[in-house]
Amino acid sequence: MIESLKTRFAIIVAVLLLCIFLVYPSIGPVPALWSKYLPDSPIRLGLDLQGGLYLVLEVQLEKAVEAVVDQTMLEASGIMKDERIRYVDLQRNSPNSFLIYFKDADQASLFDQKVLEKLPSFKKTASGPSEKGFEIELQLDPKTVETIKQKAVRQAVDTIRNRVDAFGVAEPDVVIQGTDRIIVQLPGLKEDVNRAIDIIRRTARLEFRLVDEKGDLSAALKGNMPQGDEILYQIDKNSRTGATSRTPFLVKKQVLLTGDLLTDSRVQPDRGGRMIIGMEFNRLGAQQFERITGEHVRERLAIVLDNRIYSAPVIKDRISGGSAIIEGMFSPDEAHDLALVLRAGSLPAPVKILENRTVGPSLGEDSIRSGRNAIILGMLLIVIGMILYYKWSGLVANIALFINLILIFAVMVSPGLRATLTLPGLAGVALTIGMAIDANILIFERVREELRTGRSPRVALENGYSKAFSTIFDSNLTTILSALPLIQFGTGPIKGFAITLCIGLIASMFTSLFVTRAIFDYAFQVKRIKNFSV
Repeated sequence: MIESLKTRFAIIVAVLLLCIFLVYPSIGPVPALWSKYLPDSPIRLGLDLQGGLYLVLEVQLEKAVEAVVDQTMLEASGIMKDERIRYVDLQRNSPNSFLIYFKDADQASLFDQKVLEKLPSFKKTASGPSEKGFEIELQLDPKTVETIKQKAVRQAVDTIRNRVDAFGVAEPDVVIQGTDRIIVQLPGLKEDVNRAIDIIRRTARLEFRLVDEKGDLSAALKGNMPQGDEILYQIDKNSRTGATSRTPFLVKKQVLLTGDLLTDSRVQPDRGGRMIIGMEFNRLGAQQFERITGEHVRERLAIVLDNRIYSAPVIKDRISGGSAIIEGMFSPDEAHDLALVLRAGSLPAPVKILENRTVGPSLGEDSIRSGRNAIILGMLLIVIGMILYYKWSGLVANIALFINLILIFAVMVSPGLRATLTLPGLAGVALTIGMAIDANILIFERVREELRTGRSPRVALENGYSKAFSTIFDSNLTTILSALPLIQFGTGPIKGFAITLCIGLIASMFTSLFVTRAIFDYAFQVKRIKNFSV
């Protein structure tokens, strides 16, 4: 029995030392040697405690569908050129369909035989003669449209998370809400808020399009737009005066290549010392870029990012190797931010900011102070009440309660979990304190019942623990099961509350059943007490 008691106390001491080791960096500064070789992560505070940026974004899902249609149009154009199928034009008809105009019905028949089966997500919904030739309409399958929308939201979450990670925000929280909304929380962000918002919301859709030099730009500016064209602007900023100039370009709507095939982007100076963005394509992107530049020698290729032209150089020769550059009057921050979003990937669709809140750190300090005071006051009342009501047994329960509190914060900062403490999380800690002491009250009341029936103190203690165990276990288990959906589907503060509640309940099982029992057994087996107050 004594050996068993030594083992239990060894476990308790080891757990307590480990908890103190994990929690200490949150209490005071650690030595340099500690921070170099040992974990020194303090407790992560949520947005409501340390301030930061809170955004609600809406993903424009129709634009994601349009992007897939545009990419398919480009793919169909390449296949028809390879199969020598003569067509007049391709034109998007709606967000989920496009039209192809052929020279005659024979060419349309060849398209059905050689190309249509290579576009499995599309089905032909109409065909017949038109003013521009023989016309067919291809439309996306409705199930595919829904899949694209779902994938767009998930991809947007991953892209935004990559961007804020690269921006340097520690522990960002980016989660999906509903079908088309994303919640972004950036705790601790106090500077460069506008810059962070710009990086997050920027679509970063990089496109390569041809400039329509045969079209009449002046007529287009007056409203007589050639079919298949649109006007985009190149915006230049004077570094000395800050004045901006807008240069219009008449460009074709058809996208020849997108930035989805990029593998890297970096900032580098040109010969004049200006900042430029160097880009590298993957193998498929390099092949397409080489084909495009080879087919359009002596034409102008506009490099378009989020519907803004950055440069429109003349293609002098076929470009191989898969490298390209973006020129512009960039400041160092603008150049690095642009390279960052290109590396992180483009959003599959534009996002609209529905809510933008900056939480000040003073609010967080007030919340921490209030939460800390509430926990201290609650514990103080419990400690006094337990000692007055249960005497020496109440003191044992209070010892277990302090260990329980240390355990909660230690688990939260452990490398495997790294949970975030939020304001509702502090409420969860306060609630857990009450539930932890409630377990001891159940045990003590069971012991009292056993003592009233004439049992000896030692037998009454054993029966009290054994009979209360199932009640304590069942109540804690049901509470944990009800909190698990909040962890899985909750966001921010709700998730923080559920995590601290679950951690606290598991810790209370250890302290109320294992720690207090070990202390009582020590009193009976080592100190040989004959009676105890309860």
